[in-house]
Amino acid sequence: MAILDRFSDIISANVNAIIDRMEDPEKMIDQYLRDMMDDLAEVKQNTASVMAEETRAKRLVDENEAEVSKYERYAKKALEAGNDADARVFLSKKQELEDVGTGLANAYAKAHENAMKMRQMHDKLASDIEKLRNRRSMIKAQMSVADTQEKLNKVDTSLGKSKGAMSNFERMEDKATRRLDEANAMEELNKQPKDSAQALEEKYAEETGSAAVEEELERMKQDMGLSSSDKSSEEE
Repeated sequence: MAILDRFSDIISANVNAIIDRMEDPEKMIDQYLRDMMDDLAEVKQNTASVMAEETRAKRLVDENEAEVSKYERYAKKALEAGNDADARVFLSKKQELEDVGTGLANAYAKAHENAMKMRQMHDKLASDIEKLRNRRSMIKAQMSVADTQEKLNKVDTSLGKSKGAMSNFERMEDKATRRLDEANAMEELNKQPKDSAQALEEKYAEETGSAAVEEELERMKQDMGLSSSDKSSEEE
């Protein structure tokens, strides 16, 4: 039957192989599932038609066999009644029906074979659809997890860049601190060392300066009539 040839490609299709070829499984699987549901509806309708044809062929076979049995009984009754001529008529009809029955039996056998094949195709397609439905849920869950993982990977990459920037900043800060320490050390090294004589010289130079100030102060008091001796007398 042409219908069998038409649906043989559908049934021979491997669901797993088709899914593996899908570029976007999450979207394609829904479309493929819709296509398979359309195919299943057509297969179901044609399977029902073929099964009905099988049922009709079987009914014709049964009816023919009943007729054959009936005329065989009539022939026996005719013989029992001593009516050979009537028996010959019934037997002739019986043989005629048996010839027809051969053709009906062959038609039923073919109808039965076609119905079995259609039923197998229907059942396989229905099974593949159920598998696809189950895999759709699994695939969508996997795609969701994959999307989440991609987002996490992007966040990790951003954090990695931030850590790198912070590390660079800390490295530059350490470099600036090191240069400052080196500059301070160089300044300390550039200072001329002082010997003991120079240190004492500065000490006495400061004391000399102080004595000169005292002398200037005393002279100014005398000019103003404010000598230390006068002030002491007034206090007495």
